[in-house]
Amino acid sequence: MSDTNIRIEYNTLINRLKSLANADNVAGMARFGISSANTLGVSVKDIRPLAKSAGHNHALALLLWDSGIHEARIMASLIAESKKVSQEEMESWVKDLDSWDICDLCCNNLWSKTPFAYEQALAWTYRREEYVKRAGFVLLTALAVHDKKAADEKFISFFPRLLAEASDERNYVKKAVNWALRQIGKRNLSLNQAAITLGQEILDLNTRSARFIATDALRELKSPQVQKRLAIKQGKQPHR
Repeated sequence: MSDTNIRIEYNTLINRLKSLANADNVAGMARFGISSANTLGVSVKDIRPLAKSAGHNHALALLLWDSGIHEARIMASLIAESKKVSQEEMESWVKDLDSWDICDLCCNNLWSKTPFAYEQALAWTYRREEYVKRAGFVLLTALAVHDKKAADEKFISFFPRLLAEASDERNYVKKAVNWALRQIGKRNLSLNQAAITLGQEILDLNTRSARFIATDALRELKSPQVQKRLAIKQGKQPHR
């Protein structure tokens, strides 16, 4: 697609998004912690068909992201081509994050499919910015869910970071740490036991955020439902 055609497609998509704008939705989204800055109030279910019609087009995705429009950035995460994503682009986009939903969609739709996903996830967990740090742990979560062939050691290597950041009281960080711990612990029985041990270490930190993270995670990871599913997955009967 030529630069001219990409620009035409970009203008078409932006105009379609603007035609779907809903001020009431913007207010409702704000109540769920979604940024109202440059937000049109278009739902993800309405964005997905537009993204599908556009197909994967990395140059178009970059234009959409640079628009600064909330929904256009969500669309960018859907149509960008993971094989063409550079680490420099990831760094540029992650610095622009101002809302948990775009953070999570970028991690799940795009960044988890890049060849340097683990490297970036680890690096971002060290960063101070709330949404960048969240991106590190949400990216780890996405990998725990989708990278079925990854060795256990890849996830265990993140345990020191989960422990170190478990006392971060910021809402979007502690929820991401909790999410990552739970998803890692649901991959298999071995990681389940390792995650339970880590959960107890986090609980022993005895900070407010650590108690939230560990109590919630341990409840799920120790539950009969999870234990039974993992035991069956491993080809064993659940322990009584």
